[in-house]
Amino acid sequence: MEEEEDLETLGEQLYSLISSKHKEDAGKLTGMLLELPGPVLTQMLQDDAMLTAAVEKALRALQVAQEPSQVCNDEDDVSVSSDSLGEQLFELVDVYNTGHSQKITGMLLEQHKDAILKLLSDPSLLEEQVHLAMKTLKEQNMEETDVSDTSELDDTERFGEKLFSLVVEMDPLHANDITGMLLEMDPATLQQLLSDHTMLQIAVHKAQAALDTLN
Repeated sequence: MEEEEDLETLGEQLYSLISSKHKEDAGKLTGMLLELPGPVLTQMLQDDAMLTAAVEKALRALQVAQEPSQVCNDEDDVSVSSDSLGEQLFELVDVYNTGHSQKITGMLLEQHKDAILKLLSDPSLLEEQVHLAMKTLKEQNMEETDVSDTSELDDTERFGEKLFSLVVEMDPLHANDITGMLLEMDPATLQQLLSDHTMLQIAVHKAQAALDTLN
């Protein structure tokens, strides 16, 4: 009962903050944010910037859910819409602060487009999928612990060369720094970045943002 009461209190506080800026969608947005873990919600109530960012992500998800899905046979259009879905999904997954947002987004993007659209419009389903993906990642990490150090070094060097050649096209000025930051990820994520241009762009943007804050 206490948890339900806490959630209700958080919901009321969130609603009052959200309704001042987004009166029409305040109910829906509050409902979406209430799917997040309690500690995250408490932090949002104390951090305006965090709350604003989360509301903006929820708003984008609402807009995607309300837009009629356009069926198109043109491959270019399909790839563009897939890129857009990837970015929107990443932003929602990133709210959960799992530390594996890129990997989880990549895993979820392997589903059919209709299933991805459903995830964008159903926060409880998305949360469930994020937890499942985290469980899978933990199991994979346990299996990978017996890989030798030398092969890991070889992999890192190989990934570094490939990544640098892609990153230098996006940001020649900071290619070295960005590649170094990306190489801190595990090999499975690096493999995903090399095979998925959208994921790589997102990762590069995040690295650029991190560099800006350092400078």
